[in-house]
Amino acid sequence: MNLPYLVVLTGFATSLALIAAIGAQNAFVLRQGIRGEHVLPVVAVCTVADLLLISLGIAGFGAVIAAHPDVITVAKYGGAAFLIGYAVLAARRAVSPGTLTPSDAAPARLIGVLATCLALTFLNPHVYLDTVILLGALANEHRDSKWLFGAGAVAASAVWFTGLGYGAKRLSRYFATPKTWRVLDGTIAATMLTLGVWLAVS
Repeated sequence: MNLPYLVVLTGFATSLALIAAIGAQNAFVLRQGIRGEHVLPVVAVCTVADLLLISLGIAGFGAVIAAHPDVITVAKYGGAAFLIGYAVLAARRAVSPGTLTPSDAAPARLIGVLATCLALTFLNPHVYLDTVILLGALANEHRDSKWLFGAGAVAASAVWFTGLGYGAKRLSRYFATPKTWRVLDGTIAATMLTLGVWLAVS
């Protein structure tokens, strides 16, 4: 017999282990957090997206995706192209001192930030493999308690993205010079490019 709180904790720990890794979405949330720009909407979009994807997985949509690999293929190549394009933009920021500090750079429009966040989320094929298929399958192992597992998984997502987005503000004082922004954007560019090329050839 599964104790409810243990099922919730299992879902929380499993989800946290999957999302707490260096990746395109986390790098984007980190950068927005350091800039202190549209942090709440970005955190909300990431959390709600995970809520939707985890719910679909628990409801059995993961089996549909597994049976139609073309969905993953489209996300794979679309995601690869987007990541490589984003890497180019990050590299341009890294070599342009005038656009590196928040005080010098014009604020990005909310709609553009949210569009980028959505693309980094839904054009990543691993979000379907990990969140929909894997978490969905693990949740369904708990049968009648599967939604408790899902609640724990969604809670982990909310805690992670909130901590990443708002915790990054504590680093903002270290990013008061173009040099530190150059390092961050250079790292993001390398990460995005690596992930994009890996997606394209994997």
